[in-house]
Amino acid sequence: MASVWQHPHSRYWIACFRDAHGRQRRLSTKETNRRRALKIAEAYEHTSRALRTRNHVRRVIARLHEELGGESVCTLSLRVFAQSWLATKKPEVSSSTIDFYTGSVAKFLKFLGPLADVPIEELTKATLIGYRNALARNLSARSVNHDLTVVKMLFLAARRDGVIPENPAEFVEAIRSRNSVTSRRAFSLPELRAILDVADPEWRSMIMFGLYTGQRISDIASLTWSNIDPQKGELRLTTRKTGKRLILPLAEPLLRHLESLSSSEDLATPLHPRASRVLKEQGRSGALSNQFAALLADAGLRQHKSHRSTGKGRGVARVASELGFHCLRKTATTLLHEAGIPQAVVMALIGHDSPEVHDIYIAVGKEALTKAAACLPEL
Repeated sequence: MASVWQHPHSRYWIACFRDAHGRQRRLSTKETNRRRALKIAEAYEHTSRALRTRNHVRRVIARLHEELGGESVCTLSLRVFAQSWLATKKPEVSSSTIDFYTGSVAKFLKFLGPLADVPIEELTKATLIGYRNALARNLSARSVNHDLTVVKMLFLAARRDGVIPENPAEFVEAIRSRNSVTSRRAFSLPELRAILDVADPEWRSMIMFGLYTGQRISDIASLTWSNIDPQKGELRLTTRKTGKRLILPLAEPLLRHLESLSSSEDLATPLHPRASRVLKEQGRSGALSNQFAALLADAGLRQHKSHRSTGKGRGVARVASELGFHCLRKTATTLLHEAGIPQAVVMALIGHDSPEVHDIYIAVGKEALTKAAACLPEL
């Protein structure tokens, strides 16, 4: 029978129960209320009993399969399958994406502890909800849902490959933010001019490329003169995040800007040398995003970030800001839509793969709303 115990030096109650293999287990409930903690302990035990029943049925079926077919049933642990899945994804996505997948999987395995080495089909929806809720205690809703997406991808692949008969992650819902997290928005033209006024030449160039091509900061930092075709007035690149090949016409203001730059006979020379060096040294765009955030602060569009340690470490929710370099991508999308450019054309220019993703980037401006309201008839 499940019970709870409290260490003299801890404010949390510990759930005591037997797991699916009959071993005595103790897990923190992260609860200070004994009654609620006991309910959690009973839920742990109920889940374990269900697992024991399923394990027995699985062993019987496996024995019958071996006796009748002469072949043993191969079972994989989550740890083994996850390693195989990561190896499969490695050639399909960018290095930064595989790094995120690897870190997210490691986080999940750490949470599971010994359960990471039991057959993957023994993991339940309750376990996955427990993982999601454990993340939500320290991380923002966005970070939790990113990690949850990786777990869902993992189990979806296991179901698709016939490793598990059912997908326990299928109906595990994402969480909604409990805080007033500010969503990203598009820049106004006066805001863009304010940023350009405080930016140095290289950052002005980065900002112009961000606005007139709608591309991500890492892709813009990676550009070399080999990506520019001045005769055709085109920018050719392969995106780092998705590996998508894009051929984009250069807007007239961007063409004039390029003509003002000192080109190089060596086509491998970066368009933005400092940004390119930072990206290569860091391997990701975080440092560049922080530099842009400092520019926003200089322009009076956000607060300067303090470099003092808060003592909270990295495993805490970050304070979101409504403005960042990625907002240039949203600004470009919004301006094109408000100019009446068809959605399919805007998607091709920005590089969005689906209307669902594309719709996230569309922000309706005040002028467009005013025009729409003016079209309504009088009664």
